[in-house]
Amino acid sequence: MNKILKEKLIEALTSVLPITLIVLLLSVTIAPMPIGTMAMFLFGAVMLVIGMAFFQLGTDVSMTPMGEGIGAQLPRTKNLFVIVLITFVIGVLITIAEPDLQVLAEQVPSIPNAMLIWTVAIGVGLFFVVAVLRTVFKIRLSILLIVFYLVVLALSFFVPNEFVPVAFDSGGVTTGPITVPFIMALGVGLASIRGDRDAQDDSFGLVALCSIGPILAVLLLGIFYRDGDPHYTPVSVPEVDTTRQLAGLFVEGLPDYIHEVLTALIPIIVFCALFQLIFRRFHKIEMQKIGIGFVYTFAGLAIFLTGVNVGFMPAGHYLGQQLADSAHSWILLPLGVVIGFFLVIAEPAVHVLNRQVETITNGGISQRAMMLSLSIGVACSVGLAMMRVLTGISIYWMVIPGYAIALVLTIFVPKMFTGIAFDSGGVASGPMTTTFLLPFAMGACEALGGNVLTDAFGVVAMVAMTPLLTIQVLGLIYKHKQTEPDEDAQALPDEDEIIVLEEDETNG
Repeated sequence: MNKILKEKLIEALTSVLPITLIVLLLSVTIAPMPIGTMAMFLFGAVMLVIGMAFFQLGTDVSMTPMGEGIGAQLPRTKNLFVIVLITFVIGVLITIAEPDLQVLAEQVPSIPNAMLIWTVAIGVGLFFVVAVLRTVFKIRLSILLIVFYLVVLALSFFVPNEFVPVAFDSGGVTTGPITVPFIMALGVGLASIRGDRDAQDDSFGLVALCSIGPILAVLLLGIFYRDGDPHYTPVSVPEVDTTRQLAGLFVEGLPDYIHEVLTALIPIIVFCALFQLIFRRFHKIEMQKIGIGFVYTFAGLAIFLTGVNVGFMPAGHYLGQQLADSAHSWILLPLGVVIGFFLVIAEPAVHVLNRQVETITNGGISQRAMMLSLSIGVACSVGLAMMRVLTGISIYWMVIPGYAIALVLTIFVPKMFTGIAFDSGGVASGPMTTTFLLPFAMGACEALGGNVLTDAFGVVAMVAMTPLLTIQVLGLIYKHKQTEPDEDAQALPDEDEIIVLEEDETNG
């Protein structure tokens, strides 16, 4: 276990180091940062590394085997009502448990936190049912994606402008560090029971469909909910003068996030315990390992969230504000591209997705290729988000063409890549996006005097959209490489032709 933990620590350090160096470089060049804010950021970065390492170890030992076990067991019940009920309950529980959603709910205008969280949770629960039934009944993913996204786009025209970016953002934040490992593992378990040649392809796509549910649910909420005035809660950057004050901020914040993670994980643990009592899926030793894994997951996520919320969120807001206030506010565009390229590497759930893709494809799609495609996609998305902050351009001018191209590509790419691409869109928009990029965009928008509700919100949605394009392009490249040997084989003479040629040479 110590060797594995050491590997996870090195992997986490490699992930967090690039964005840390970028912020350090900016703070000593074009965006000077107070020593206290910089110290908070650096201490938060250390907590990110430790938290991510423990979290990844915990998900490997607990979330993944439990999800695969539940996924493999569900079809064996042969009772559709039981499958639907269990799936819906899982979807609601893991969404309420998602810390990213709590962060977004604190910043969303005019909607009570509990109302937004439950609206999103029910949306995920319903679409998780759709996703599982799709896998069981072998329905083509691209058809469902085209239908549901057309409904989303049509419905969005009847919603107040302030709700549209929030709705698309909610689709991104619900697929975070707790949701993704569990849902993806459950998809693998469901597919393993089928055993047909399309089973591997259908193991992806659950996260993709679960991301649509919150968008539709929040859009519907926007149509019927009219109470409250649109406003947002700006991020406050605390002043830190001494190391004691610095330590005090993290010590004060840690119990809150411990409570948040406990509140999130306990319902999932209780559900898993009930599942084990009813179905007896796991042996005693397996359950002990899963229990230890949940402890690692709890510790890692509590440390990670404390680091990003206390250390990264104020730094992101301050950095965005300073860059927008400078004489060269246009620099937000290229900097956004660079930050986006490296920030996605620090997302915990991204590594879970990449490992699963490499495993299921037997190395045909490497983790490195996945990470490069995701980094390019997120770099483009953050650049586009900064363009919105600078110009105030409507999110429709980016979302409609982006999703239209992505949906057209589903017709041409291999089925597996459709699922991987739309899953990756949700996975890329995790806690780093919510607690660093969103405050960064809000700080810049504030400084420029823009409308934070329509221009800054939507950055999570942009991060969730562009990987749909880059991963499917990767799928087209993969498809081309797969067909090359076939073309070479066709160019070679077959066995009968070889025999005839040999006879001609002998007779000659």
